[in-house]
Amino acid sequence: MKNNMKNVALHNLGCKVNSYEMDVMQQRLQEKGFRIVPFDAKADIYIVNTCTVTNIADRKSRQMLHRAKTMNPDAVVVAVGCYVQTGGEQALQDKSIDLAIGNNRKKDLVPILEEFLEQREKNRGTENQVTLRNTTVIDINTTCEYEEMTLKKTAEHTRAYIKVQDGCNQFCSYCIIPYARGRVRSRKAEDILNEIRGIVQAGYQEVVLTGIHISSYGIDFEEEAWNQGRSVEVMQGEERHDYRGRSKILDLVEQIHEIEGLKRIRLGSLEPRIITAENAARLASLKKVCPHFHLSLQSGCDETLKRMNRHYTTGEYYESVKLLRSVYDRPAITTDVIVGFPGETEEEFEQTYEFLSKVGFYEMHIFKYSKRQGTRAAVMKDQVPDQVKTLRSNRLLAMEKEQSKEFRSRYIGSEAEVLFEETKELNGKLFQIGHTADYVKVALETDRNLSNCLKKVCITDFLTDEILNCNTLD
Repeated sequence: MKNNMKNVALHNLGCKVNSYEMDVMQQRLQEKGFRIVPFDAKADIYIVNTCTVTNIADRKSRQMLHRAKTMNPDAVVVAVGCYVQTGGEQALQDKSIDLAIGNNRKKDLVPILEEFLEQREKNRGTENQVTLRNTTVIDINTTCEYEEMTLKKTAEHTRAYIKVQDGCNQFCSYCIIPYARGRVRSRKAEDILNEIRGIVQAGYQEVVLTGIHISSYGIDFEEEAWNQGRSVEVMQGEERHDYRGRSKILDLVEQIHEIEGLKRIRLGSLEPRIITAENAARLASLKKVCPHFHLSLQSGCDETLKRMNRHYTTGEYYESVKLLRSVYDRPAITTDVIVGFPGETEEEFEQTYEFLSKVGFYEMHIFKYSKRQGTRAAVMKDQVPDQVKTLRSNRLLAMEKEQSKEFRSRYIGSEAEVLFEETKELNGKLFQIGHTADYVKVALETDRNLSNCLKKVCITDFLTDEILNCNTLD
């Protein structure tokens, strides 16, 4: 059966980096004549872009692979990505998987798949069945260069996620990702700029810069990494970037800002210490940069942060928040928080609670600590019982709901610019749904299709707890 007669079903798990890579893999499959079908349809090939950030993510990856093989036992089931990198023999011996491809070979998905299919066809009907699953290169070499992939379009019609780097050097005690993704590898600015120019020409008005640890962008560029006041500290034998010098990610943002036709630049998760007075001022001078900043926190207690091997204090974090609020009127600041980390006492949790209350976030993503096999935290003493994690999580979720509503309420009676994205029916009425620059969701009642239109609106009231109502001004 030729490629143009083969149906391929795709399923993505995990982060925005995985989503970007899946979009590129789908794009390349279509260019080679494969037909893309829904994952719940019977397909000739199933490709699962796996995740391994938690034990639960591993389990979900296995479940999707097994589900694919159950839907069509004769299909080729391909496992791609992080679970393959860290799963070891358990992953490679899984009978549901016909072909395993690591993170550093995603760009080669199509030729690897074509070779596999060709070999499978040659051996069909013979006693000597050959499987390439055991011979596929699972490359976790942290010294490899950035794996270049170029996106031409994405499933979203208004914004495109642009991958600018891969890997992480931080080695937080709860995180497996440095082992799944390897050390920091940055993408060449020229390739990023060319990709964004193409995305803009295709009609996209907003880009989101994403990566595994985008604050590390550029530290692996030899000539640039040690210039302009940078320094490297050594902690437990591992390199750690101090971020207080001139930021290469902001150098990149300044270049992206010059691209004609691009309306919005949104940044992915940032290291708190990257927000210095100089860098905050640089950001504020770039009008296309959305005042929406995700500063990862994880805990509001310094002792807990030390056990997590996070490289900042709550005092440093709060200074970064104040700097952003000094250069922006009301920036949307979001964060992640882990509750029930090993050794977290009631006193430590209360410190976190008070700190979160003091900062006041637009949104908080609350996670109950989940053991990740292969990390230092998984074998730490004083693991917190699940029922305690749940109680603490519920308290923070209640705070998050209150803080988020308070932030949105400041918009009522004010004007904003909204990039509309989709049509949605709410309470029996048609609305156009979009986001402000700081990612507040807004609805306009109309039967017109405003997808990918930027409109000035007046915010009137709450439509739901999470969506604001508006009238247009133009």
